[in-house]
Amino acid sequence: MLGFDGVSFSWSAQRLLHNFSLTFAVGKTTALLGASGIGKSSLLQLLAGLRPIEQGRILVDRSQIAWMGQQDQLYPWLSVVDNVLLPSTLTGQPPDRRRAEYLLEKVGLAHRLSAKPHQLSGGMRQRVALARTLYTDRPVILMDEPFAMLDAITKLRLQTLTGELLKGKTVIMVTHDPAEACRLAEEILLLHRSPLEVTALAAPLGEPPRPADDLGLLTAQAALLARLEAYEISSE
Repeated sequence: MLGFDGVSFSWSAQRLLHNFSLTFAVGKTTALLGASGIGKSSLLQLLAGLRPIEQGRILVDRSQIAWMGQQDQLYPWLSVVDNVLLPSTLTGQPPDRRRAEYLLEKVGLAHRLSAKPHQLSGGMRQRVALARTLYTDRPVILMDEPFAMLDAITKLRLQTLTGELLKGKTVIMVTHDPAEACRLAEEILLLHRSPLEVTALAAPLGEPPRPADDLGLLTAQAALLARLEAYEISSE
């Protein structure tokens, strides 16, 4: 199981979770949406063990997790390919340079293998971080706005790549983009109120990654946007 069992948690004197329970679908992608500051990133950080809880249990085997945060967290002294190979270095496993180069080719950086992070744009650095997350190849992937810094076309391409390469894995993804949630998620959870409450919404039909121009996706995106707006207005 993966999730929360009776968890309470506060941040900056604000009670974000009170006796909070939630389990995520195993082997599927779940998108978390909600207003800024509602606690989306905190849920991921709690799952990853980056913040302590006050009571309850986190249901997770952290040895099975790969993490991709909002910041790329690249090591400035390592090349692009060595940053992707870092998980093998840290765990003492033989590096699979061929797989690393394959993933960098997929994210459009095959020509920058020896570059250092300071030589890359913000979007390119984020693509390296995505390749490293995919290289880690863990069954549970926690992603905090992984495509936020990318231009529209690159974002679309990397959403498609991520959806294809992470099929069958348990992915929990924070996003502010209703279209992204509708393209990639099989479960959509809308976070609202404080302490946190969760509303499950129906995902569009069809397997992710769904075509961006799919009529069902566009309809679901509009409905999700309306729900987000309604929650924002009700909280004002």
